Formats: sequence, C-alpha cells, structure tokens
Amino acid sequence: MPYPAPTASPARIAGIGVVALIHIGLVYALLTGLAYRVVQVMPVAIQTRIIAPTPEQKIEPPPPTPTFQPPPPAFVPPPEVKIAKPPPPPPKSTAITNVTPVAPAEPAPVAARAPPHEPMSVQPHVDLAASRTPDYPPMSRRLGEQGTVVLEVLVDANGRAVEATVMQSSGFARLDEAAVEGVKRNYRFAPGTVDGKPQPMHYTFKFTWKLQ
Repeated sequence: MPYPAPTASPARIAGIGVVALIHIGLVYALLTGLAYRVVQVMPVAIQTRIIAPTPEQKIEPPPPTPTFQPPPPAFVPPPEVKIAKPPPPPPKSTAITNVTPVAPAEPAPVAARAPPHEPMSVQPHVDLAASRTPDYPPMSRRLGEQGTVVLEVLVDANGRAVEATVMQSSGFARLDEAAVEGVKRNYRFAPGTVDGKPQPMHYTFKFTWKLQ
C-alpha cells in the first residue's frame, strides 16, 4: 500500500530558520570580535632607547689573560750509595820465618847465529895460452918510444875485454892507443866468478912497451 510523502509543517521550518540565524550571528560576532582585537593589539609599538656613555665614563680595558707557569719538576732524591768499610788488617804474626835466598836461574845458552853468507868472489886474470903480444907500433919503434901503460879493463862473462880505459899513460899517445887496441884484440881472460858463476868484472891490466 503506498504511503503519502511527508510534508513540512510551518513551525518546523520557522525553527530551522531561527537556528540558522543564530549560527550566522555567532559566526559574524566571532569574526568581528577577532578583527577588532587584532586592530587593538597591533598598533602598539615597541620603544627602544640607546644609552650612550657619558664623557666622564671610562671604559676599562679587559683584564690581561693570566699566564700559567709549568709546575716545578718533582724532587727526586739521589740514590743512596753505601760504601763498604775496608776489612781490618790481619794481625801481625810474631813467628820468625827463615828466608832462604834463591839464586836466579841462569839463562839458557843461546846458540850462536851463523854469520851471514858472504859471496865468494874471484877476480879475472889473463889467459896466457889464449893471448899473444900485440905488435910494436912502427913509428914508436923508429922514434925509440917505450913505457908502461896501466889500463882498467872490463872483462865480460866470456873472458873478453869489452872496454879499456887508460888509468896511467906511458907518456906517448901512440903507445897508449896501441895498448888499448891490443888488449881488446889480442888478449883473452879467465872471467871473474861469484860463488863459482862467471860475472862481468873490472880488471887492472898493466902493459909495458920495451924495445929489444
């Protein structure tokens, strides 16, 4: 069965309208009140004053920064050194002791050292079997020149006279030159030796020129 649609009564509509007006009024009152409060609070300005120091006042400088000195080093006592007392001297003995002197030992005989070896030297000499008398210079023979020539001859290890120097002249140059050439060409020598080995040595040779 269909129901008829409900209809609003005039009284109910009037009540709803009154409630709506009340809400609108409250909202308006709130809005207008807050706005007025803001207007009343905001114009208040904050006043500040800068107080300048008077000429008589002096600004004192800040106190200096304190300096801190390091504490002194801790005192360390030196180590204690104990010195030992020397022992008392031994008591003197009253006993008599016989002391027998002992003769020092004789040093052992030292074997005599052999004298250093001295080399055995033998001087050269003329080998008469292998030598011959040089010829008399013809001019000196005609002029009657004669005399003795002393020569220093160097004899090599083969017995030959390789050098000859006039140590004492005969007084005639021709006889001196003939003696130098003759000793090199006509004479042979037994060479000098050292410990049996032939060695070059100097030999003093005397040659006499004499007319017969």
